Amino acid sequence: MSFFDQFMSPVYLGIPLMALALTLPWVLYPTPSARWLNNRLLTLQGWFINRFTQQLLLPLNPGGHKWATLLASLMIFLITLNMLGLLPYTFTPTTQLSLNMGLAVPLWLATVIIGMRNQPTHALGHLLPEGTPTLLIPVLIIIETISLFIRPLALGVRLTANLTAGHLLIQLIATAAFVLLPLMPTVAILTAILLFLLTLLEVAVAMIQAYVFVLLLSLYLQENV
Repeated sequence: MSFFDQFMSPVYLGIPLMALALTLPWVLYPTPSARWLNNRLLTLQGWFINRFTQQLLLPLNPGGHKWATLLASLMIFLITLNMLGLLPYTFTPTTQLSLNMGLAVPLWLATVIIGMRNQPTHALGHLLPEGTPTLLIPVLIIIETISLFIRPLALGVRLTANLTAGHLLIQLIATAAFVLLPLMPTVAILTAILLFLLTLLEVAVAMIQAYVFVLLLSLYLQENV
C-alpha cells in the first residue's frame, strides 16, 4: 500500500463516504437540554464555547459579533475532524485541499465583501499604505492585491499541509518501529517512544490548526468591519 492511500476519499459500494465523515462529528456532541440545570458534560461544553467566543470576539467591534455562531461552529467542526482523524482506520476530511479551500474561499470572500460594502474607502486603503513614494505606488498596489488574494490559499494550504505532514510522519515512524522490532528491539522501542511523543505533538497540532484557521478569519473580519 502507498503511504498516500490514507488520504484518498473513502468509497463503499461506489458511494462516496465524504458526506458521512463530515456529518459524524455533530453526532458526537450532546444536545443542550431544556432543563435549567445541565449535566457536567453540557456545562463544560457550554463553558468552553463561551470562553472561546469571548476570546475570539474581543478585538472585534459589535458589527463583527454577528459572526460568533459561525466562527465557534467552524472551530468545533475543524477541531473534531482533526482529532478524529488521529484514530486508527479513520479518514480525515481536512487533509483534502478541496474541503479546506471550500471553507476558506467563501468565508474570506464574505469578509472582503463586507469591507467593500460597509467602508469601501477604508477597505481599498489597505492596498496602499500612507506615505508611499509616488514611484512605488503601482508596484505596491499590485503586491498588496496579490497578498489579498493569497489569503484564502494560505488558509486552506496551511491546514492541509500540517495535517498531511503529521499523518505521513506518524505512518513512517510506525512502519519503522514495526520493521525494526525483530531486527533491533532496542532501536524499535526508542522509535515507539518517539512515535508516542509525535502523536502528542499531532494532537496539539490538530487543535492549534483549527484555532489558527478561525483566528485568521476573525482577523480578516476585523480589518473589514
